[in-house]
Amino acid sequence: MGDTLTELTHAVLAFRDERDWAQFHGLKHLIVSLCLEAGEVLELTQWKSDAETDALPLSSESREALSDECADVLAYLLLVADKAQIDLNEALRRKLAKNALKYPAEKSRGRREKYSQL
Repeated sequence: MGDTLTELTHAVLAFRDERDWAQFHGLKHLIVSLCLEAGEVLELTQWKSDAETDALPLSSESREALSDECADVLAYLLLVADKAQIDLNEALRRKLAKNALKYPAEKSRGRREKYSQL
């Protein structure tokens, strides 16, 4: 892979700026777009069984569609984080630490209950 989140963010910002789209990228609009793109990932599974969904990466056509939608989600997430001045690396580390407290491995292993039910 090789690209860091910072490098990817710079690439997305350059793409945006070459098109003069920053004027349309208020935080609200970026968050809405992120959710819409996530919905397009979900749409790939609409009306499909678990087996059909699990097979998405096996077909080059459906794998490319999934890849494209995941890329769109990542691009908008990077734009949201840039706009809000969020360091995604640090945010994820902090969130993992919080979740480790909520979901201790010895209580959570193999279970799907919410932390309040463990």
